Amino acid sequence: MRFNRFFTLLLAVFLSLPVFAGEGMWLPLLLKSNEAEMQAMGMKITAEDIYSINQSSLKDAIVRFGGGCTGELISAEGLLLTNHHCGFGQIQKHSTLEKDYLKNGFWAMSREEELTNPGLTVTFIVRMEDVTEKVLKDADLAADENSRKALITERISAISAEAIKNTHYKAEIKPFYYGNEYYLFVMEEFRDVRLVGAPPSSIGKFGGETDNLVWPRHNGDFSVFRVYSGPDGKPADYSPQNIPLKPRHFLPISLEGVEEGDFTMVYGFPGSTQQYLPSFAVDMIIKVQDPIRIELREKRLSVMNREMKKSEAVRLLYANKEKNISNGYKMWKGEIRGLNRNETVRNKKLFEQEFLQRIATNPEWQKNYGDLLSQYESYYREITPAIAQISFFQEGGDQIELMKVAWKMAEALGEIQETRNEERKEEEIEKLRRFGRKFYREYNETIDRETMGLILEAYYKYFKEEDLPTLIPVINERFSGDFHAYANYVFENSNFVSERNFNELLNNFDAAKIQDDPAFGLMSSLYQSYFRYSPQYTALNQKIEQLNRTYMKALREVFPERTFYPDANLTLRVTYGKVQGMKPNDAVNYNYYTTLGGIVEKGIPGDYDFDIPPKLVDLYQTRDFGPYAHKDGELRVCFIASNHTSGGNSGSPVINGEGHLVGLNFDRNWEGTMSNINYDINQCRNISVDIRYVLFVIDKFAGAGYLLKEMKLVTAEN
Repeated sequence: MRFNRFFTLLLAVFLSLPVFAGEGMWLPLLLKSNEAEMQAMGMKITAEDIYSINQSSLKDAIVRFGGGCTGELISAEGLLLTNHHCGFGQIQKHSTLEKDYLKNGFWAMSREEELTNPGLTVTFIVRMEDVTEKVLKDADLAADENSRKALITERISAISAEAIKNTHYKAEIKPFYYGNEYYLFVMEEFRDVRLVGAPPSSIGKFGGETDNLVWPRHNGDFSVFRVYSGPDGKPADYSPQNIPLKPRHFLPISLEGVEEGDFTMVYGFPGSTQQYLPSFAVDMIIKVQDPIRIELREKRLSVMNREMKKSEAVRLLYANKEKNISNGYKMWKGEIRGLNRNETVRNKKLFEQEFLQRIATNPEWQKNYGDLLSQYESYYREITPAIAQISFFQEGGDQIELMKVAWKMAEALGEIQETRNEERKEEEIEKLRRFGRKFYREYNETIDRETMGLILEAYYKYFKEEDLPTLIPVINERFSGDFHAYANYVFENSNFVSERNFNELLNNFDAAKIQDDPAFGLMSSLYQSYFRYSPQYTALNQKIEQLNRTYMKALREVFPERTFYPDANLTLRVTYGKVQGMKPNDAVNYNYYTTLGGIVEKGIPGDYDFDIPPKLVDLYQTRDFGPYAHKDGELRVCFIASNHTSGGNSGSPVINGEGHLVGLNFDRNWEGTMSNINYDINQCRNISVDIRYVLFVIDKFAGAGYLLKEMKLVTAEN
């Protein structure tokens, strides 16, 4: 008992300390409060140099690349860097068996050879503004939560419209601290983005799934694009008359590299973090949600990887799908490990004890917040069965690709039957034809057939019979528990399996025949089960969201001595730390950088993950590193630092104390993937490709050194 009191006291002292340097994802608008700490760590520039609306600043070189990555401008001619895995989808779309840019790389040797990417956008932040008071004025006087939400939505729409009135800008307002604050982001979106270059996958994806989320890492994870504007400098759709964008700022590139202890910051668009979850939520994630996700993705990957290794055509077809699936799979495995190793649930419970002790000393706090934690416990107990069902559907049932065809058919049938209009019917059928053309171009029946059997078998083993989709017990009985036999039955009898049969069905549209299709029947059963649990999930999740808002407000009141940074939500953030090695396990110490020699050591000719281009080996053996070697003569490939990053930070620039580009963030270490929920400065590292390795590959390996003439390369002398 005495020890417990001492531990609680120690924890209380710990909680009173400021956030560790290196933790947090900070809004650039508010960075002035962090400036002194950043400069003490080695930053030579100012907060105004990082974010300004009065002059060009680093923010003007940072873009949201597509829907979920970051990129940065590195020349006055619109040249842009991001990760290879961020540009992967575009590279794949341009690839064929004859011109396999994924496997062999691609380099435009002139502006005319750059490849267009319809639908790809990059988005600059023009300015940010705290609009909390405008959004929330009198919102708490609303009759209920739905009325409150409606009022806030209306306010957000009006404020956004006013902010971009008579401009070509876009605007969005996002909640922070679970809706306790709101910020406006005025944005400029460019729609003509062309592929300039990408290394072969043996460089850009070196190590593959084996090395994913692992340190030491030797991955040249970068690709090069160019942003174009209309002749007037404003965003425009693709046109031969468009010109390279003249950015307000682009990043100078340092040739000096980094040393251990150097200050670095990562500037980008982290996707999502949940640092302030209660212990009940984290316990559910560890025990229910993540294990379901991992199990189902493991089954899908086992089939996909086997078939991709058998066939170059299948590899090309499924490369992007496999990449997206495997990243989450490995991340969640690391997340469970890290949360358990850090005893996150236990530590959060201790923190919650301190919270209860503090509010007990203040009658107003006790009145407002006294039952928060007991409500959390009750809601998470109620919502957990629904989360299991939703997770199984999202990672399992809905990932059987044939179900997407059946669902599209169901949507069209519903629209046709509702309108009973012949012209509308033809419109819906034409939409289905367009969907089919795209779907079947990216579809492999063998993968989907076996995946179906594995997923349905997993459903049957996980849930009690009364909780299963209604068709699954019937399948088990009719096929004597052989779900693969049932999958064969579906694929041999469904008209949805091939594009030819699908189009014949559309040409002779018969609602009864569509609904009798075995794939349609399975889809209906899986979706009915999902819809059975989704109302309960939605209602409870709304209550939890309300608690989150109140809990976050309470934490900031009850712990005024602590700094609470906002969770990531795909808005522009700065995180900062130091270049630093790590000790992941007892008697294991990791250096902070890797070298080209490490690639050669790992190399296995012809291996799926570790093949090395012969030219790269030649450059290593002749030590032909040009000006890109470190001062010790080695060519460094990657380095790690204590910057707090998340998904969305892929492609983010790693910037040194002078404001120069030194690396390209592309991953986290596996031991630190729990950082979305629990950041630990001893275990969490962001992994970046050294910018000098990027330049080396462009110049020495690819022979596209003409691109470097656009860049501003900085050495100690200049």
